[in-house]
Amino acid sequence: MAYVISDECTACGACKPVCTVEAISEGEDKYSINPDTCTDCGLCVEECVFDAISQG
Repeated sequence: MAYVISDECTACGACKPVCTVEAISEGEDKYSINPDTCTDCGLCVEECVFDAISQG
């Protein structure tokens, strides 16, 4: 199951560079994860200091 980014996201951008499959993209006020591309590696979860990323 792909990871998702909650409204706790502050759009700091820390998660995007660690995504090895480029599944994370910047939205208007938060980032989002493409569930079709996400490989469930969890690297983004470790990088997010706001605990805004969880398994969907």
